[in-house]
Amino acid sequence: MAMSSVSSAQSLSSGLWGQLQQQQAQRAADQAEQKARSLQAQAQDAQSVANRAQQNARSLKVQSEQAEGEASNARLNVVSQQSKAKLDSQFSDWHQQLTKALDTTESTVATTATPTVNAEGQTTGTLVNVVA
Repeated sequence: MAMSSVSSAQSLSSGLWGQLQQQQAQRAADQAEQKARSLQAQAQDAQSVANRAQQNARSLKVQSEQAEGEASNARLNVVSQQSKAKLDSQFSDWHQQLTKALDTTESTVATTATPTVNAEGQTTGTLVNVVA
């Protein structure tokens, strides 16, 4: 009988040991599954953050392109204003030169239109006969 009780005890012990191992394996599987769910949630959060960052980056790129366009327009405006100022200055210089030239021509014409005396003693160059 001693053999049979030892054998029964071993069988009971190995059954308990098997149950204990099975419970530990189940607990390990549950923990692994819980960890996997937690990591999936973290991955989804990280993906959401990445998507928002990518959208923000696209928005910033559009804004920077708009700012570059505005800067380019501003530079063109500056160049245009500088060109206009230069042309205005040149026009003013030409106007002054033309006015001076016309004044000089008028005074020259006035001084050269002095009457001259011909060989017969008549004064010429003051009247023009338009009657034919």
